[in-house]
Amino acid sequence: MIHVTGLRKQYSSFIAVDDVSFSIQPGQICGLVGHNGAGKTTTMRCLAGLLRPDNGDLRVAGFSSLENPVGLKRNVVFIPDDPPLFDDLRVQDHFEFIGRIYEVEHFRDKAAALLDQFGLTAKRNDLAGALSRGMRQKLAICLAYLIDPRVLLFDEPMTGLDPPGIRLFLQTLCERAALGTTVLLSSHLLAMIQDVCNTIIIMHQGQLRFVGPVDQLQQTFPGSLTLEQAFFAAIDDQVAVDSDALAGEAVA
Repeated sequence: MIHVTGLRKQYSSFIAVDDVSFSIQPGQICGLVGHNGAGKTTTMRCLAGLLRPDNGDLRVAGFSSLENPVGLKRNVVFIPDDPPLFDDLRVQDHFEFIGRIYEVEHFRDKAAALLDQFGLTAKRNDLAGALSRGMRQKLAICLAYLIDPRVLLFDEPMTGLDPPGIRLFLQTLCERAALGTTVLLSSHLLAMIQDVCNTIIIMHQGQLRFVGPVDQLQQTFPGSLTLEQAFFAAIDDQVAVDSDALAGEAVA
């Protein structure tokens, strides 16, 4: 569902993503982890067709942003860490706008169910600009779910969410993945995403340090019992990791 070969993106003299390759199969939840500036957001923006890569081949849901940008955007939703909502529109107006522009069938019924599920029904007539950070995040998640895309790209989606909101979000991710949706999830909350991700990508300074199933982490980084421990081992320059071999493997 996501296939990346040799992705490279450079800003002036700074190489943000350097020859990154990986594959993610349908129905998988893949955790994309790395420190600030590791290249995670740039990778996601290239996948979503918001940035033009300098080199490499990217296929998401069978579409290339260079060859068929409209097809890509109809099947892929990217939610950044600070979702760009329409502050002067009411919550329910957002659903009306997205439902119409994406031609979602029965979008009003779906919107009502999502508002109820995420505890936003009482806020449906509020302006987006009056919402708290957590409520804005929930609204963005609901709008993404309204479209039912084949691929969901989430960049730090749990920022501002309270513990019940985080639990609900992760639960809904698992439910959607079980129905075949592919999820790429970037987060610094490693302990929280460890149990929902079945594959992991670790980036460091624009390069891959690990890509593969979660149960392969301990084999690659002996002694790492958690994702957090594996992450610190992966970014330790003293630890030898065959990144080229890892990058060449499609995530099973």
